[in-house]
Amino acid sequence: MFDFIPEKLYIPVHYNVMLIFVLMTLFHTQLLRINDPKNLRYINVIGWVLFVYIVSYLGLRPLYKVFIDMPMYAYLFDAAKQGYGVLTGDVMFNTLLGSCAQVMEAQGFFFTCVLIYSVPCLILSKRHFKKYWFYSFLMLTAAFSFFNYGTNTIRNGMASSIFLLGLSFSDKKIVMFLLMFLAATFHKSLSLPFLAFILTQVYNDPKTYLKCWFLAIPLSLALGGFWESLFASMGFDDRVSYLTTEQDASKFSRTGFRWDFLAFSGLGVFAGWYFLIVKGFKDVFYANVYNTYLTVNAFWILVIRANFSDRFSYLSWFMMGFVIIYPLLKKRFFDKQNMIIGLVVTGFFMFTYLMNFVLKSLK
Repeated sequence: MFDFIPEKLYIPVHYNVMLIFVLMTLFHTQLLRINDPKNLRYINVIGWVLFVYIVSYLGLRPLYKVFIDMPMYAYLFDAAKQGYGVLTGDVMFNTLLGSCAQVMEAQGFFFTCVLIYSVPCLILSKRHFKKYWFYSFLMLTAAFSFFNYGTNTIRNGMASSIFLLGLSFSDKKIVMFLLMFLAATFHKSLSLPFLAFILTQVYNDPKTYLKCWFLAIPLSLALGGFWESLFASMGFDDRVSYLTTEQDASKFSRTGFRWDFLAFSGLGVFAGWYFLIVKGFKDVFYANVYNTYLTVNAFWILVIRANFSDRFSYLSWFMMGFVIIYPLLKKRFFDKQNMIIGLVVTGFFMFTYLMNFVLKSLK
């Protein structure tokens, strides 16, 4: 356990370690071709080092209050261990919690959660990108919300990773859809990307989805609270109460129309537009994923003013790294593509570093 690291430094240490991984990778991408034997050795070794780091640093973290929801999960675990039952409304999470409570202590439970959270990212990267898997795994783990959803909003984090595990089996649709359904049983909010992905099986034109995404912006600006009330009335998940319930503003990210987060979401939007429409990249599966991202992100834009709207944004953001990196690892678009990959990974992580370390250090 990493209890020798003070609570106030635990999160900053993580982002600075990730900065080292990113800068080392940037250095290699600028000096070596992607298929250079030296580069292949580097990405294989550093990929496993990163995986071990993620699993150990997140999985063996102490029970600090800085991981806001972690004490609540520890309370649920202790209640289950004492036979008081489980209080969440998600069937498979309840099953996992109850099963772990019978055979291990709380630390083992949190380590198990991190394995469920991180291993699907590894499998997704390896199944789709083979020897270049590290770049995808780095994009997923360097994402803006990755650390938070592995240590704080744990249930949603595991559910999103199980959804990514489903995407690993794009060649086995039954397995893929079963895993996506399983994700929704860990956290019902994953029903939204699941349904959006099903929609793309029926209609999959990126230009139409892109138009709808842009349309969501003026609709959100013009109609404001109408969308929060509408989706709250549907009640597909307990989190819709955030849409209309007044909350203490000190307990969540600031509300209002988040132009900064909209711009961040635009990175994924731009990537898919550029490769699918401008470059004419032909890949049905990638179009499915991109259109799912657009659909779910458009939903978030409509309710962007809601309390805890960042939790709705995560329902698309967890796919963003995959959306951005997928074409670059599947087809050659540029003469010095490895250099482009390095710059893309670094640029993507710098938003994470700015928001989660630099700006918070200045407060």
